[in-house]
Amino acid sequence: MRIGTRGSALAVAQTTTVANALAAKTGVVIEIVTVRTEGDTSTESLASLGGTGVFAGALREALVAGRVDVVVHSLKDLPTAAYPGLSIGAVPKRVDARDALCARDGLTMDELPAGARVGTGSPRRAAQLRARRPDIEVVDIRGNVDTRLAHVAEGRLDAVVLAAAGLDRLGRLGAITEFLSLDGWPTAPGQGALALEVREGDEKLVAALNHNPTRTIVEAERHVLALLEAGCAAPIGAHGQIDDGLLFLDARVYSPDGTEKLTSSHALYVSDTVHPSLEVAERVANELLENGAATLAPLGSAQ
Repeated sequence: MRIGTRGSALAVAQTTTVANALAAKTGVVIEIVTVRTEGDTSTESLASLGGTGVFAGALREALVAGRVDVVVHSLKDLPTAAYPGLSIGAVPKRVDARDALCARDGLTMDELPAGARVGTGSPRRAAQLRARRPDIEVVDIRGNVDTRLAHVAEGRLDAVVLAAAGLDRLGRLGAITEFLSLDGWPTAPGQGALALEVREGDEKLVAALNHNPTRTIVEAERHVLALLEAGCAAPIGAHGQIDDGLLFLDARVYSPDGTEKLTSSHALYVSDTVHPSLEVAERVANELLENGAATLAPLGSAQ
């Protein structure tokens, strides 16, 4: 089985984890195939490139062309729109969904001095930083995890905000100076989860790795994004969880400058409806739209 991945250290690390798990579950011999994407080669900001979906395009093209049999995506980077002829065959169990601050001198978010330079390439994180600390300077950055951490180590930035899951997969948890709570700092829909995409009809290739509770939760988060017609780089955070059969979903929309935000929270029992992820997402998205989300954030750019 040929598994396609981006060439970044993080992408290769998470694909290797998937490959090892598939080999252990199925006994199939796995080959990892590196695919170069526009997101890897361009130095433009993610927002100007059209959002993090630029990482998925080349992988999907390789899958459609038959050069690989499976591709591994960070689910937060995958556009919500279906891709003709392809299917998400499995969503493995999610790991840490939180963002993390990696700052100089062990500083936390509240300890950063006024005027501190904090780097991120995410419009959502930028809005959250401006909302939490309007007295700091948010700096748009690109590059892999090590490149971003080097900005701090070499003094060009005071801190960066990164996904805890990625730092963990790379063995870089020691760089974290503060985990940011999901209650006050909701992350990207699907953050901390992977998606294994295959050609339609080939779902059985990866079905052994699917984790149904995770899939239900992240589908609810992503449905909010789709219903708001927002791209995966929009300033929107969402987080779901299942507790004792009850699916909880919280979502928050920010103005790009962080001065305004709207939040909606709903819950329902998974067993009470045929499509629990979609139904709870509709309640959340409708409430956000009724309260003015479309005038607050740049919506209408679904991918």
